[in-house]
Amino acid sequence: MDKSVIPQDAIARDLRELEKGTDNIYESIVIIAKRAKQIAAEEKEELHNKLSEFAPVMDNLEEVFENREQIEISTHYERRPKPTIRAVHEYLDGKIYWRRPEDQPIED
Repeated sequence: MDKSVIPQDAIARDLRELEKGTDNIYESIVIIAKRAKQIAAEEKEELHNKLSEFAPVMDNLEEVFENREQIEISTHYERRPKPTIRAVHEYLDGKIYWRRPEDQPIED
């Protein structure tokens, strides 16, 4: 699902819909939570990289000023859907790949 159509607010979900992929609601929640952490880490790194371009060369407290571009970038990230909401949509759309360790073949 495209990021632009993901709602900003949380909505009520049928839990049976979440357990379809795993047959276990708890396992589905763990998968969604891990993906949400990945999304949050990716966004944090991306935001940090963009804002680091505006970092002052000198550490002088007297030269601190507001940079309109920094504010716009930060505002853009704040308006995005939360990582958990995005992860739920990815899970329901079948865009998350996971595997169980016990299902992996054991190699000698």
